Amino acid sequence: MNLPYTVRLLCLCGASFFMVHTALAMAARLSAGTATRVAEHMKPRSAARLLFAIRISPLVLSLFAVLAFCVPSYLWLEPEVTGERVGLVCMLIALLGVAVWVPALVRVIGALRGTARYLHRCERLGRKITVPGESSPALLLADKAPVLAVAGVFRPQLLISRRVMRGLSAEQREAALRHERAHCAAGDNFKRFMILLAPDALPFVRTFRNLEGAWSKFTEWAADDQATEGDPQRALSLAAALVRVAKMGSKPQLGYLSCSLVGGDQQLSERVERLLRPQTKPGKPVRELVPLLTSAGALTALAIAVMTLWPGSLSVVHQALEQLVH
Repeated sequence: MNLPYTVRLLCLCGASFFMVHTALAMAARLSAGTATRVAEHMKPRSAARLLFAIRISPLVLSLFAVLAFCVPSYLWLEPEVTGERVGLVCMLIALLGVAVWVPALVRVIGALRGTARYLHRCERLGRKITVPGESSPALLLADKAPVLAVAGVFRPQLLISRRVMRGLSAEQREAALRHERAHCAAGDNFKRFMILLAPDALPFVRTFRNLEGAWSKFTEWAADDQATEGDPQRALSLAAALVRVAKMGSKPQLGYLSCSLVGGDQQLSERVERLLRPQTKPGKPVRELVPLLTSAGALTALAIAVMTLWPGSLSVVHQALEQLVH
């Protein structure tokens, strides 16, 4: 099929992205188990950063490859003819490149709309209050469901229900608020947004469910640690706040782009047990992590060096694209 110049470029970008992203995503999926085991020996904040980097790296590196190699080589070396034949294989791969984005975009749009709708309802029915230690007002809600969370991506809003305000002691409330501030400081809602945006390895196949679950667990542990700062009394207050809020009833449906004080029941029990037992320093990360990080760093550095020091690399990329397009 003959396609115009710009449409051919879009087709090549989609096909190139799919091939590079699939290879990187499968490599990330294969390394996820090792990375999760390694994360158990790290501090929770470092563990969350490691797992987030593994989840996002296929998207970032694939976009880098397309924007740094595919697009420049095509614009520089491809003549602007009115039409040129594009093979069926190239078009099918390009369609797969589009297909992997569809579920991701649906997830992101649904999460953004749901979170915006919930926040609009909270702003309409709640009232702003000043909370000690908070730079911006919080929304006090009259919901029967126990709510203590930060919702939103770019301007996270602290939400507190009257039931939680009245049901927690001053020490428990302060520990819980410190936990939510830790989520805001770490930008965890924005990271959730990026995880939703990152495509899976194959269309309509959730490849990273376990990795994302482990990341979520470590973000909660990291926020707990930052809230308590190693103080046993704060840890006891936070554990008591978790149990008391969990006993208040059903959890509210806040949407994915939010960080609530109380998550799943299994995660809650693990968090409470962790807060009540003396904290031990994490051991040194196992050696399995070294080749993983070394290989990823070496490949990234090599790609940047090739593009910078050897402009002829674009010619090689263009020849590969010519083979793909036909």
